[in-house]
Amino acid sequence: MILTWDQYFMGLAHLSKLRSKDPSTQVGAVIVNPKKRVVGIGYNGLPTGCDDQIFPWGRDGDFQSSKYAYVVHAELNAILNSTVKLDDCSLYVSLFPCNECAKAIIQSGIKEVVYEDDKYAKTDAVKVSKKMLEAAGVQYRKLDYQTEVSVTIKENA
Repeated sequence: MILTWDQYFMGLAHLSKLRSKDPSTQVGAVIVNPKKRVVGIGYNGLPTGCDDQIFPWGRDGDFQSSKYAYVVHAELNAILNSTVKLDDCSLYVSLFPCNECAKAIIQSGIKEVVYEDDKYAKTDAVKVSKKMLEAAGVQYRKLDYQTEVSVTIKENA
C-alpha cells in the first residue's frame, strides 16, 4: 500500500500528537510547503521551560486552574517551530483549529488547513475560526477518513 500525501502528512500529525501530555485531547500539526516538504511540526503542550508536573492539565475550574491558560496548541507550536516563511503552505492538523490558532494561521501566510476531526464545530471558537479563515481566503477541508498511527518502542537489550 502506498500512502497518499494526505495520509502521509496526517500520519505525521498523529505521530507528533503522541508527544502531548494532555490526558484528554492530544493534537498534532504539520506544516507542508508547496513542494511537499515538512517545514513545521508541533503538538499541544506547555511552553518550553514550563514543567508538565507543575502546571494543570484539567479542563475544569477557574481559568488559572485549568490547562486553557497554559497550553500552546499544536498549530501555534508548528508555526513557532518553523524556520522558514509559511506563505502558501498547508497545515495538517488532527483537530479543527480554534479562533486563536486561526489568527496565527492567517497571519503566517498558510493558505490551506487539512483537518480530520471537527468535534467542536458547534462551539463559538470554531465558528469564529471558520469565519476568519473564509474571510482571509484560507481554504479548509476535512479528510473523509480517520488516520491510525501505532508505534512500538523496543528498548535495547
